[in-house]
Amino acid sequence: MKKFKFIDLFCGLGGFRIAMENNGGQCVFSCDNNLDVCKIYEENFNENSYGDITEVKETELPKYDVLCAGFPCQPFSIAGKRMGFNDSRGTMFFEVARIIKHTKPKVAFLENVAGIVSHDSGRTITVITNTLEELGYVVNTKVMNAKDYGIPQNRNRWYCVAIRKDIYTKDFKFPEKCELKYTLEDIIEPKKNKEYESSSTAIANINKFIDNFKNSDRYKEDKYIIANEIRASKCNFRSDGISPCLTAKMGTGGNNIPVVVKYGRKLTEQECLRIMGFPENYKIRKNNMQSYKQIGNSVVVPVINEIGKAFVEYL
Repeated sequence: MKKFKFIDLFCGLGGFRIAMENNGGQCVFSCDNNLDVCKIYEENFNENSYGDITEVKETELPKYDVLCAGFPCQPFSIAGKRMGFNDSRGTMFFEVARIIKHTKPKVAFLENVAGIVSHDSGRTITVITNTLEELGYVVNTKVMNAKDYGIPQNRNRWYCVAIRKDIYTKDFKFPEKCELKYTLEDIIEPKKNKEYESSSTAIANINKFIDNFKNSDRYKEDKYIIANEIRASKCNFRSDGISPCLTAKMGTGGNNIPVVVKYGRKLTEQECLRIMGFPENYKIRKNNMQSYKQIGNSVVVPVINEIGKAFVEYL
């Protein structure tokens, strides 16, 4: 039985959709302006998503209860230029606000990078919060790291659950922290793979720094060593069963894709999807830079699922 209807803005690979459907939701509208990701979305959900959100007519949207939107994070990310609302992608929040204003959903569920909180000395988040409050919502926000909520990825993200004031009867509570439900040892396939083999340059850079890491207190002998940000002057490692943050930069060059040192290869798309909590039957193109970028741009499905579960129970 479907408990509620939702729309999926900036839907990407459909991470919000999977989580909302897990909680009894029915998707009645989705949109994304990236043609590559729309093809993957269609293949997995058997329906086309709408294109540019600026062309969405709020008066023509079907009735729904929950608005989901992981609006573009690059303008607020510490990995980018942090131009915020001066970047055309940063203004996409106001497109979300436009739709909220006219459709008045019970809940607006938003996600972005943690850097949005400190961006422009806190003025950006103030504008977002004030806008939602002026539209008639009680705004609940929290920065949550996936590794603190059962998922083996060091991924800090800002989450917002804005509940319409007329149905806000008690304090909303985000999920409590929990232990890891699995580690990289459970999801990395224990084999070399010629197709995903790291470049000789990447291997040389790894070898240059690996001894220092093995002699540090961060090294755990029973865990895979994962190398990240591999360059001649720098190479970061982890061996705690947790992945470094998977980012959209994975689509800009092989060295940005984390490397399983033991096997001398990059993480596969399937392994990255597992790190993001996507189901095993999710379909995506293999050994494709756009696929890595799309995964890095997505949301961690189990975290979205638990937050969604919390507000569905609240409602």
